Amino acid sequence: HLASNARIGYKGVTQSHKASRSLERFAIVFEGPEHTRENSTRKHLMARKAAAAQPKAAPTQKTTAIRQKMSKAQILAHLATQTGLTRAQVDSVLDELEVLVMRHVKKRAVGEFTLPGLLKIRSVKRPATKKRMGRNPATGEQIEIPARPATTRVRATPLKRLKEMVL
Repeated sequence: HLASNARIGYKGVTQSHKASRSLERFAIVFEGPEHTRENSTRKHLMARKAAAAQPKAAPTQKTTAIRQKMSKAQILAHLATQTGLTRAQVDSVLDELEVLVMRHVKKRAVGEFTLPGLLKIRSVKRPATKKRMGRNPATGEQIEIPARPATTRVRATPLKRLKEMVL
């Protein structure tokens, strides 16, 4: 009960082996437009193009300690290789992260930015202080401590995952 476009033939056997009955293998060979050599080659090429179009899987993450401080160029290159992105793409991501942090902590903004699991960056307002009298702890003499204007400081607080990395 073979299909109309099927025939019985040799599979993977050369002409010289056909004479040897021990090496003969029979198989059903389909003939028709969907099983031509051109179509199978085209399907193979399309599958290769689809596989090449998919982003490369990132290499496994290393957890070994880094012994020397990295420069910005080294950080960008490392992130590019680990994520499968180009160096320019990683650079633009870091630039946009910098802009995002600035927009969170500048005047009249939220005043706080959290990088989940790593750190929290806050802008802290310090009030102005008046001029006052104090004592020099080394000599014990009276000194005048000058007034200071109100200032805004940046405070970075490590979060749980960052603390656990260090311990």
